[in-house]
Amino acid sequence: MRIGLLGTGPWAEMAHAPALSEHRELDFVGVWGRRRDAAEALAERHGTRAYEDVDTLLAEVDAVAIALPPSVQAPLAARAARANCHLLLDKPLAASVEEGRAVVEAVREAGVASVVFFTARFQNTTEAWITEQAALDGWFTGRAEWLGSVFTGDSPFADSPWRREKGGLWDVGPHALSVLLPVLGDVERVAATARGPKDTVHLILQHIGGASSTLTLSLTAPPAAAGATVELRGKAGATVLPASTEGPVQALIRAADALLAAAGTGRPHACDVAFGLRVTEILVAAEAQLAGPY
Repeated sequence: MRIGLLGTGPWAEMAHAPALSEHRELDFVGVWGRRRDAAEALAERHGTRAYEDVDTLLAEVDAVAIALPPSVQAPLAARAARANCHLLLDKPLAASVEEGRAVVEAVREAGVASVVFFTARFQNTTEAWITEQAALDGWFTGRAEWLGSVFTGDSPFADSPWRREKGGLWDVGPHALSVLLPVLGDVERVAATARGPKDTVHLILQHIGGASSTLTLSLTAPPAAAGATVELRGKAGATVLPASTEGPVQALIRAADALLAAAGTGRPHACDVAFGLRVTEILVAAEAQLAGPY
C-alpha cells in the first residue's frame, strides 16, 4: 500500500514517519506539511519526497496518515477520503461533532477504511487486557487517571497550541475513553462539573451497561505525579491496567496493520472513524458542562 504523511510536527517526527518507514508492507511515498522546510527535512531523513501540494500527494497514494491538530486533521481527512484514500488518523478525530461527522460521512460515501490511533489500543499488553476484561460481565465501576506533565515538564509538545487551548480533556481524555468504552460500554450520561488545578478536569460517566466510571485528566500534573492508571471493580474483583513498555512506533505499526486488514477485508476496525466520532461527542458534552476550554 502506498501511503503519505500529512504533518511535520513532533508527533509526526517521533512516531508517524518512523512507523511508516519501518513497516514492511507500506511504501512511504512522501510528506506534506504546512511548513515546506519542515516537510523537506522530514522527507530527507526518511528517504522520501516532500510534496508542496496536498492534492498531488493524495492523488499518488492509496492511504494517508495524518499527524496534525484535530481542527486541521478533520477537513483534510474528509478531503483525503473523497480522493479515495484510506485513513490512519490520530486522536482526537476532530475538534467538533460537526467536523467529526463530516469525516465519517466522507469515509462512508467513499467506502475507504479508517483507523484512529489511540496508542493504548495498539499496544499488545494493553489490548490483551482490554479484550480479557470486555469478555467478563458484572463490572460495577471503573476509574481512570491519565495525568501528563506536558506543560510542567520537558515535553516536545509543550508549545502545542491546540493542547494549550484544549488541555488534558482533549489530549489524554481520548486515551482513557478508548480503554473504558470497550469494557464498560457506551456512555449515556456525562457529568463534568468541577475543575482541578490548571487544566485538570474530573468526569463521571454512566455507561449503558449500568456501570459508572470516573476520569481525572490533566496535562499540567507535577512530573513526579504523571502517569496513567485504570482500575476496574466488579463481580470478578478488581483489576488494574498493566503497564506497557511498547513505544508509539511499534503501536503505530500495528495500527497500520489494522488499516491494511480493514482495507483488505472491508470489515471496519473497532477504532474506526465512527468510534473516533463517539469519543469526540463525549468530549464535547463534557466541555460544554465545564463552560468551554480552560
